[in-house]
Amino acid sequence: MSQQTSVLYDVPGPRQRRITLISSIVATVVLLAAAYFLIYRPLEDKGQFSMELWGPLIDPANENFALVWERIGVGFKNTLTAAALAIVSSLVVGTLLGVLRIQLKSLSRRRFTGLATPVAYLLRGLSTLLSAVTRFCVEIFRGLPVVITIFFVARGFPEFGVTFDTLWYLVIGLTIYNSVVIAEILRSGMEGLPGGQAEAAAAIGLSPAQTTRMILLPQAFRIMLPALISQLVVVLKDTSLGFIISYQETLNVGKQIIGVLDNPIQVYIVIALMFILVNYSLSKLAEYVQRRLSRGRRTADLPAQNPPPASLTSQAESNTP
Repeated sequence: MSQQTSVLYDVPGPRQRRITLISSIVATVVLLAAAYFLIYRPLEDKGQFSMELWGPLIDPANENFALVWERIGVGFKNTLTAAALAIVSSLVVGTLLGVLRIQLKSLSRRRFTGLATPVAYLLRGLSTLLSAVTRFCVEIFRGLPVVITIFFVARGFPEFGVTFDTLWYLVIGLTIYNSVVIAEILRSGMEGLPGGQAEAAAAIGLSPAQTTRMILLPQAFRIMLPALISQLVVVLKDTSLGFIISYQETLNVGKQIIGVLDNPIQVYIVIALMFILVNYSLSKLAEYVQRRLSRGRRTADLPAQNPPPASLTSQAESNTP
């Protein structure tokens, strides 16, 4: 163990390791006993583990098995469709909004030297106004609960004569909320970078837009990737709010199955496992992407090997028979 690490905390001795091991074993036994007496036994006494309730979900010979999984498959497909569309649109709109906020903030500080004074004041005032408007919109939509945003989208668009399929109302509602959150994540990532990078870019003649696109934004994506993936997981889970507009997503379909078979615990356990599997896959994908980006960055930072001197190369060629 390095000296720097040993300064941060004391290495536990044999007695402390023994106490930690015994405490872990005791805590595990207590948790298992609590789960048995407080969860398993009450469910067992009420017949929640009977095949009458679990059969439609796990027994292919059950008469309802095929129909139940067909309905769950339809709901899960609708969930993934809405989540994929909302994730892509949220990333695109959120990135554009984050870049726009950075650019407007930069423009509001510029003096616009070289232009006529009225034009310079007009441009600065317009930049400040647009910056305030975008910030106001971000604060409003970020503060609204997602379910209310979806409700107003589904009720507001038809009032103006614009009608869509239920899927698109859900996607638009999710995009409005999550895009402003992603925009703030990227904006904070770009503003948290060292100021010397933007100054160096300006020194070599890059415009503010080029600096943001080529230097700040790629680094912000790499740094804020864990927060972005967490927000994308939120998008997937928020598709369950489609029940408010009667969208046939997984939980809504599960509620319909429960209404017929009266087995809510079993259905919700299966649906929960499906969501956990997808979210776990997203987390692993994020770890893989982050490792690839880190490895690519380390490879790019390695110094190029110096070629051998020309004299040595010519000498080696002359000695070759």
